[in-house]
Amino acid sequence: GGGRVRYLPPAEAAELPGDPDVAIVDEAAALPVRLLEGFLDERVAVAFCTTVHGYEGAGRGFAIRFRERLLDSPLAVRDVRLDEPIRYARNDPVEAWASRALLLDARQAVDEAVAGTAADEATYRALAPDDLLADEALLGEAFGLLVAAHYRTEPNDLARLLDAPNLSARALVAEGRVVAVALLAREGGLDAETRRAMYEGERVRGNMVPDVLTSQLRDEAAAGPRGVRTVRIATHHALRDAGFGSRLLAEIHAEFGAAVDYFSVGYGATPRLLRFWRRAGYRTVHLSTSRNDASGEHSAIMLRPASEAGRDLLSRHAVTFRDRERDGLSDAHRDVDPDVVAGALRACPAPVPVALTEIEWRSVVGASFGPGMYDSAPGAFRDLALAALVEDAPELGALEERLLVRKVLQGRPWESVADELGYVSTAACMRALGDAYEPLVERYGTDFALAERERFISD
Repeated sequence: GGGRVRYLPPAEAAELPGDPDVAIVDEAAALPVRLLEGFLDERVAVAFCTTVHGYEGAGRGFAIRFRERLLDSPLAVRDVRLDEPIRYARNDPVEAWASRALLLDARQAVDEAVAGTAADEATYRALAPDDLLADEALLGEAFGLLVAAHYRTEPNDLARLLDAPNLSARALVAEGRVVAVALLAREGGLDAETRRAMYEGERVRGNMVPDVLTSQLRDEAAAGPRGVRTVRIATHHALRDAGFGSRLLAEIHAEFGAAVDYFSVGYGATPRLLRFWRRAGYRTVHLSTSRNDASGEHSAIMLRPASEAGRDLLSRHAVTFRDRERDGLSDAHRDVDPDVVAGALRACPAPVPVALTEIEWRSVVGASFGPGMYDSAPGAFRDLALAALVEDAPELGALEERLLVRKVLQGRPWESVADELGYVSTAACMRALGDAYEPLVERYGTDFALAERERFISD
């Protein structure tokens, strides 16, 4: 007696509030792996229940990615599979027809068929709707890859792939097998009247990035330049980290670069994805204030310019992103993962001006080399932290970056920062922050700052 059952949104439930005895995660395949990992606590019995692919529209990332990490964990894992249908009779012909018509059993090529393929051996090609309809195997492999790569895929996505007027697909094919695929959307190029309507709140379908830049970030001119957005991109799971995604993007850039002003992407931000897109030449212009319902992550929007108009668009939004984050990280973004924050800032091309007063330099130098305190000039510490993260200062390691994000930019209490980052005490955490700023004084310090430093390091 005395028990209770609570329902919580996934991101909140992953914190396991109230020390539950059991956690049940429904439709687990629709959630990102990083969120599912939050439930892996040896003190809690967890049931991950999911439809791998079906009417509910869940991707296969759960079966492919999360199960690998689950099996590597110290937890005892038991699989329970439901094979007997409960909503229809076994071998029901209508169900079989629906499954084939909606590609509910779409699968990427078997591992053995693509093993050993090198990225430079694959052929780049367009996947025109007529070609996909004429080749069921090609359609199944391409759609199967898109299913495996995304948190949630619905039957409507198949219709969009084949019918949406502003969508197109590109792929890398090796020995007749699809090894990488990208779904692209043409956006922007809107006339002044439509841009004005969008700015005043009207939704214009098929223009996700221009809509965010216009309606949320208040740039009425943002929907003028023409762009190509990567809606989804996927590589066969047996060939991940082998350069296929980068090769596919390079081919897309070469094909469309002369006809558009910029390339864009919006996705649930993780450290790994931020690194991938930054390497591909994309730069951060926005990080959502709320978590995406499908991914459980904060969504990042990144641009890669292809013309002068694209460079102007990136330049002004990079500056506003930089300035917005200086204040927003202690407010709307206070709970964003520190590695995501660091990755998003690292991909921002707008440099941070460092113009500290002599009083501020005294505080920073004193806290770094002498008896000073961080609390005497938090704004100066914030400017230096932002500059170092945007410039990817090599003097900072991963732990120092997390410390700067959690304490200086997000303004968290010393006690919680010390506990999260593994410092033995708050005093040790404070000393570590001072140590982290020593190389930043060397990097950004004025003559006055460096002279002030000499007072503490000279014999």
